[in-house]
Amino acid sequence: MSQLLGIIQRLKSLQEGSETGEIQQRLFEVNGKTLCQVKYFPNKDTFELEVYEKDGKSQKYPFDDIDMTAIEIFELLQEEKQQP
Repeated sequence: MSQLLGIIQRLKSLQEGSETGEIQQRLFEVNGKTLCQVKYFPNKDTFELEVYEKDGKSQKYPFDDIDMTAIEIFELLQEEKQQP
């Protein structure tokens, strides 16, 4: 649960840092491997989650809810931790 809280705090810092109107972004990693990047768009009040695939490609997912964004990131991190 504390990991989920940490993710939410990082997402909130994106919102707070966007007061300048600039797009804020954060990377999320496990064991030095970058799993995803999150961008916050203040003009739309939305997050964009870009998930990096093993083949070098990525997929982008829009979210308008901080909690749903955090849950998706949490699940990505957990999946990576469970792999041998």
